[in-house]
Amino acid sequence: MASSYEPKTPLGRFVNELEETVIALLLGVMTLITFINVILRYGFNTGLIWGLEMVTFLFAWLILFGASYAVKVTAHLGVDVVVNLFGPRGRKVFALVGAAICIGYAFLIFKGSWDYWANFANLPQTTGRWFPTGFEEMRGTSYRGWYEVIDIPLPEWMRFIEPMMNDGDAYEKIPRFIPYAIMPIGMGLFFFRIVQATARIYLGESISLIVSHEAEEAIEDVKHMNARN
Repeated sequence: MASSYEPKTPLGRFVNELEETVIALLLGVMTLITFINVILRYGFNTGLIWGLEMVTFLFAWLILFGASYAVKVTAHLGVDVVVNLFGPRGRKVFALVGAAICIGYAFLIFKGSWDYWANFANLPQTTGRWFPTGFEEMRGTSYRGWYEVIDIPLPEWMRFIEPMMNDGDAYEKIPRFIPYAIMPIGMGLFFFRIVQATARIYLGESISLIVSHEAEEAIEDVKHMNARN
């Protein structure tokens, strides 16, 4: 089961409550849109045209944002059968090696996420195949800030972005750079949380990036229910 995470500072408590609030809001809005669509479809033979696309984007936000939160509270599942054959020192070495690999992976995904999202936001991609060596020159770059989603209409209060992102032309739908923003945000947070988790392992405050004994703990929790009187 996920370890109990207790923030140690006021800032930590604020960030933790903010993350949990965002996750709860994403789940709540997804549920509300789906519920309304079901009522409209079966009760009034209509529906929210943009409902499915909105729920899809919200689900992507939930996954990518929740991945970093799960690292923070040690909720990602893993298999540690081989690692547990070693002593505490050996397990720590394996945990640090695994964490180093995760840091490299998260950094590459973060770079790729920025490069994918950047052109939709009229921003330069990074140069370098594996690691960023700078930013591409803006001259001659083909930006795609005018790309829109398929169904979700642009709210009137967001018209202020049109001069900045679309040369003053009106958007009919939400531009893609808005829902796609979770890619660099989520992967940046993921990279940051893995670095934090690695530091905790190195300092002896944690033993692993994963949780893998939830089944054993669940059995212990209900063991008394099967005991004979």
